[in-house]
Amino acid sequence: MRILIFLLTLLSILATTPCRGEILHREKQPECVILLHGLIRTSASMSTIASALREEGFTVVNQDYPSRKYSIEELSAIAIDNGLAACRMAGAQRVHFVTHSLGGILVRYYLSEKTIPGLGRTVMLAPPNQGSSLVDLMKYFPELEDIAGPAGYQLGTTEDSVPASLGPANFEVGVIAGDHTVNPVMSEYLEKPNDGKVTVESTRLEGMTDFLVVPQSHPFIMTNQSVIGQIIYFLYFGEFARSEP
Repeated sequence: MRILIFLLTLLSILATTPCRGEILHREKQPECVILLHGLIRTSASMSTIASALREEGFTVVNQDYPSRKYSIEELSAIAIDNGLAACRMAGAQRVHFVTHSLGGILVRYYLSEKTIPGLGRTVMLAPPNQGSSLVDLMKYFPELEDIAGPAGYQLGTTEDSVPASLGPANFEVGVIAGDHTVNPVMSEYLEKPNDGKVTVESTRLEGMTDFLVVPQSHPFIMTNQSVIGQIIYFLYFGEFARSEP
């Protein structure tokens, strides 16, 4: 009987103890996460992350933007200003970012020009923080500009590239890099390890808060459940989990 009473009491406590998401909801001060997809992708590529974050109680803005149409400078204003407006309309007091590839460079450019009141944490997935040597090769094939667009051609490794001009991080950011590939042809043009589009080394950012390498490829890193767990962990605690989150 005593064991039964103990178990019923324990279940009662667990049932009434709020999780992080419930706390955010009950306080009516939601934390907002802006998701920014990569080059030649759409917001649909970030939908798995969006669903997981909503389940945690975050307000989520899965921001689409025309990645092939404009320069990084233009895309940064379009995507982030719209994302921030949606977060503010939702009453968010704190704003985080989760980005894939080019999306991380948009955040870096924006924060090099402006400040964001209530800025929280940022997680970058496979960002070309030091550019990609594949873009350097693309410059010999101008016909590819219709595919990559103006922003794609700004992601090289030369001194005049946008990533090279942005300097160290001045905000709280965790970077997750992949070291597996589904495109062995492209991988041959990159130093190893790489994810088929960027090398692990080129994702590093001076001033970053934490860094993690995972066995994922560039196109699919944002759909992996373990990676999503690490994203959520970083948004909560400002570091990555060194065991399964």
